[in-house]
Amino acid sequence: MDGIFVIFALLILALVTLLKGVRLVPQGSKWVVQRLGKFDRTLPPGLNFTIPYIETVAYKVTTKDIVLDIPSQEVITRDNAVIIANAVAYINILTPEKAVYGIENYEIAIQTLVQTSLRSIVGEMDLDDALSSRDHIKAKLKAAISDDIADWGITLKTVEIQDINPSKTMQHAMEEQAAAERQRRATVTRADGEKHAAILEAEGRLEASRRDAEAKVVLAEATKEAIEKVTEAIQDKELPAVYLLGERYVEAMKDISKSQNSKLVVLPADLPAAVRGLMNANR
Repeated sequence: MDGIFVIFALLILALVTLLKGVRLVPQGSKWVVQRLGKFDRTLPPGLNFTIPYIETVAYKVTTKDIVLDIPSQEVITRDNAVIIANAVAYINILTPEKAVYGIENYEIAIQTLVQTSLRSIVGEMDLDDALSSRDHIKAKLKAAISDDIADWGITLKTVEIQDINPSKTMQHAMEEQAAAERQRRATVTRADGEKHAAILEAEGRLEASRRDAEAKVVLAEATKEAIEKVTEAIQDKELPAVYLLGERYVEAMKDISKSQNSKLVVLPADLPAAVRGLMNANR
């Protein structure tokens, strides 16, 4: 009876031992096997066998692309502006044994490396260039860290700059600067408009003065010609001259009567005698 129990126990032990040696590695993973505490080999996806009690699976590493979120950090540009930047890195583990034995924690190491490189790259740029050159920063960042992480058996698929914005203090300063610039442009535009308006007004007054002077010259020529013709027509006759002056006098009195400001007009008592005096004086 005791012999049967021992045999049964040995069979169970053998079955458990056999099962412990069978390793089914899922697709998208690789397992790192150690033999007596030392790295031996990497198991690919599928059915694999190990030596029970001597070989153990020390690490299970994914071969899928890993997304690493790089935390936001303050970065100072070359012109001493503070911006907030963060990124995301896509990595893939090509050699699992290098990733697990070459670095204590490759995820934290890569995050720190990306942050440090990002500060260095942006620190060599001015604020305007940093805000408008994401592709340039991305290319330099990828080139800066690809060689370093290659020693850990990891390849950098890509790195993207998620956000790169000025700090709240810088945003406030930039808004004030933009408002001041818009105010300056508005002032310049208004001043230019007033200047052009003044020039046009002055040109208008000059043109009006020229036209007025020309009109006065034409009127003076016409008056001169009319006086010459009247003088030639009336010669020594007083009656036509008195008639013409009387007609002008009546028209003037009509205009005065229509005006809102009443004025006292003093005329000579003998209008014909006054006309004779003027005619004699002109001779």
